[in-house]
Amino acid sequence: METTRHDLELEDDQQAEALAAVKASLLIVDSNAQSLTDSDYLRFLRARNFDKEKTVKLLVQHLKWRRSFVSSGYIKEEEIATELERKQIMLQGHDKFGCSIAIVLSARHVAFHRDFEEIKRLFVYCFDKAAASNLHPQTKFMIILDLEGWGLTNMDIRGYLAVLEILQNQFPERLRKLFILHVPYLFWGAWKVVSPFIDKVTREKIVFVDDKHLKETLLAEVEKDQLPTIYGGVQDLLPIQDCVVPNWPPSTIA
Repeated sequence: METTRHDLELEDDQQAEALAAVKASLLIVDSNAQSLTDSDYLRFLRARNFDKEKTVKLLVQHLKWRRSFVSSGYIKEEEIATELERKQIMLQGHDKFGCSIAIVLSARHVAFHRDFEEIKRLFVYCFDKAAASNLHPQTKFMIILDLEGWGLTNMDIRGYLAVLEILQNQFPERLRKLFILHVPYLFWGAWKVVSPFIDKVTREKIVFVDDKHLKETLLAEVEKDQLPTIYGGVQDLLPIQDCVVPNWPPSTIA
């Protein structure tokens, strides 16, 4: 069973020293680092195994990306209206650790009819809103990737790689687990292309779920009253744009 220790808790003096050093170095390079919390610093430190130089480099890149790609502090729904109409991402409930649950219905994505930049904005919106809807003090989220009905028209290698890059480099240590359901044979061709780009930490969080054990696997992670009916729960699916999250939209997000 995973530890429930608070994500912000410093385990020892070495972590505290690394946190202080990265803070001091980053503030010299980028004054916008004042918007970052200790939680943000620790997520990026863990993503780089507490290597201070690599963490500062990653954070500098992240802050620059954030200013450019998310200039308003968050992605506005009118910027992703076409993709939201497809209702391919749901956001509802929390797992047993307080992590919010995002559900991606991949068969609703049409690769030939998507705008590449809008897809990236859609998932930044998803990751930001999922993180914002966590139960205190949780900082991670859980994703259920449902491939029911997925086929060639849904295959989008370029899109997958872009979303993966955003998740790993702009939202490090946000993902708790990724459950992949209803995997068709055709999907393994796409997986063969994408999987080499998945880092070790992310790969260890990915679980392919056998259809025979779907309900028991998810119910081991999520209480029944927090799951949609299609997975053995009691809730109706809720499109992410209809999910009410306190203090959303935010003024800024790190």
